[in-house]
Amino acid sequence: MTDTTHYRICPLCEACCGLEIKVKGGVVSSIKGDAQDVLSQGYICPKAVALKDLHDDPDRLRTPLIKRNGQHVAATWEEAFAEIARRLPPLQAQHGRQAVAVAVGNPTVHKYGLLTYFPRLARALGTRNVFSASSLDQVPKQLACGLMFGHWMTVPLPDITRTQLLLVIGANPLASNGSMWTVPDFRGKAKALQARGGRLVVIDPRRTETAAVADAHHFIRPGADVFLLAAMVNTLFANQWVRLGAVAEWVNGVEAVQQAVAAFTPLAVAARCGMAADTIVELTRELAHTERAAVYGRIGTCTQTFGTLASWLVDVLNALTGHLDAPGGAMFTKAAAFASNTSGASGTGRGVATGRHRSRVSGAPEVMGELPMTCLAEEIESPGADQVRALITVATNPVLSAPNGPRLAKAFESLDFMVSVDIYLNETTRHADVILPGMSPLQDDHFDVSFPQLSWRNHARYSPAVLPGEERPFEWQILLKLAAIAQGQGADLDVNALDDAQFAHEAQRQFGARAGAVIAATAHLRGPQRLLDVALRTGPYGDAFGPKPDGLTLAKVTAANACGGVDLGELQPRIPELLRTPSGKIELAPPQLLADLPRAWADLPSAAADLVIIGRRDVRSNNSWMHNLPTLAKGPFRCTALLHPADAARLQLVEGALARISSGTGSIEAQVQISTDMMPGVVSLPHGWGHGLPGAQLSLAAQRPGANLNALLDDQARDPLSGNAVLSGVAISIMALT
Repeated sequence: MTDTTHYRICPLCEACCGLEIKVKGGVVSSIKGDAQDVLSQGYICPKAVALKDLHDDPDRLRTPLIKRNGQHVAATWEEAFAEIARRLPPLQAQHGRQAVAVAVGNPTVHKYGLLTYFPRLARALGTRNVFSASSLDQVPKQLACGLMFGHWMTVPLPDITRTQLLLVIGANPLASNGSMWTVPDFRGKAKALQARGGRLVVIDPRRTETAAVADAHHFIRPGADVFLLAAMVNTLFANQWVRLGAVAEWVNGVEAVQQAVAAFTPLAVAARCGMAADTIVELTRELAHTERAAVYGRIGTCTQTFGTLASWLVDVLNALTGHLDAPGGAMFTKAAAFASNTSGASGTGRGVATGRHRSRVSGAPEVMGELPMTCLAEEIESPGADQVRALITVATNPVLSAPNGPRLAKAFESLDFMVSVDIYLNETTRHADVILPGMSPLQDDHFDVSFPQLSWRNHARYSPAVLPGEERPFEWQILLKLAAIAQGQGADLDVNALDDAQFAHEAQRQFGARAGAVIAATAHLRGPQRLLDVALRTGPYGDAFGPKPDGLTLAKVTAANACGGVDLGELQPRIPELLRTPSGKIELAPPQLLADLPRAWADLPSAAADLVIIGRRDVRSNNSWMHNLPTLAKGPFRCTALLHPADAARLQLVEGALARISSGTGSIEAQVQISTDMMPGVVSLPHGWGHGLPGAQLSLAAQRPGANLNALLDDQARDPLSGNAVLSGVAISIMALT
């Protein structure tokens, strides 16, 4: 047998590395980096190699499961959809559309069929109860950017290959290869930055992997980012270091920002930050006086009660130092497809709105059409009109990934009906009445919808399937079938015919008299492939279905697969073209953010807890199911509680011992690991662990289950602007277990 070679985009994290996969006799024989890939240039991390483990995993579901007499049993697809059709529509008819909730998880963004068809399911259900994993780590950044620039996905990114100074706050891109910043091989790019005389500076409560290769690292008290950033903005004004650079003509609100941060002096915030006032001034001076510099903040800045304020102030700093939309500063991608800030009239728009509806129990505002995941349990538990009685989950495991997982698990048990679209019987889907598994990523084609909008370089890449599929639905077809059932069209509907009809309707709306030609030109495609072809051809580099014959089409991008995809060049200035605010300006001082600053000021004098906990990320485990893959699970046990030697000594904790960690919400047991990498008074534990719960089928993960950090976290603690969960800086106590 001879090997066949396939080129595939890795779907396991935001880095989206290009892979070269060899297959022999229908079996993957090797996976390595694609040296020609225009984005990753041959780099991969261990997750990519684990794609073979995922495909071969005996625990991965291949057939639907139906719960009968408390046990999940294999079923045919016809039986599974018939069970849903038998139970879901009557429940909707009796209790109303709001009685059904839907929750969607992180893996959805890595499957373009799920991402493009999930909105159809949500619309068909007609429910406001849409919950997303975005509210566990990223909504503050998207909200701040939406208010400033007019769209949720208009996010400034460090132009890392041209910058001279990169200031990283609450992020660990060496482990993540970027988060809301697609930057594979961050280590290599950081070394190149330093080789050309630049500096990498990290601010974090832990000396992370990124901090270990940085030129400087500064500890900061968890949750104090807003105070540091506000003081740096204050310092710019106090020293007359403000310069807007090329975007000066397009900025509103500079004076309002100056007034809003007037009280946040370095001296006022130093104690709360755990940083000297002189250090804050020096950091600001270096940022202001470096020609090409950028500030990047991520999960640590988002997962706190001031997450939106901190996210906003990161880009206020970029703007006020003249580094916004400038080469070597914080710039914007120009994606080939699906980017709203490249379509329609440029330079102005409707902006974004929040709070169009609120959660029934807590009154949390909708953001991006979604409610906080931390509101889901109470919506199920609390009786009354519109109580959630049924749930559809799509590629999510909130029992492990959301605060107060034990409460969620108990709530799921009380549901009248639950459906999960998932490839595993895990800690969440064990509660489902019906589980519908998608195929292995190697059996599906792939295009990244979101990440090219957040990439270090403009590009277009598409991957055909590596291995043949099976005689069962793709995930987009599963979602379309569920949507049809929710609309009362039954389980026997032909989803391909439904998709054709929906596409024809959308083509008529979008193209008018040209709709027939568009339908004919895409007739050989189906489902998300057809949507992708339209998005590419109508995007900023597309052929516009004829008028620009040299432009992109899906066929052209597919043809480029074997040579690393289509390189669309380095980032270029895009202001004012990308702005979608009503004013056509960058709104540096959104009123709702200015109105929230007094809350931060009022909290500034609060005494810091003696001991707080934060999460951490490991390159091998950014999702809970990765603990079930041998390539990623092997090696040292990673679910350990890191703490400083001084804390270990006063608490009488020793290396490797088991300790009980308690909070106001719950308690867990975790293995102690002592490290000077931790700031005194701070403990770090990775999230996504806590396997081995009854009914789950993750055999390898259950051998080393680890401790569930989220069991310590209060599901009522949220950033009030974005609804994002508070996952950092939570007060705890630790005691040794004898």
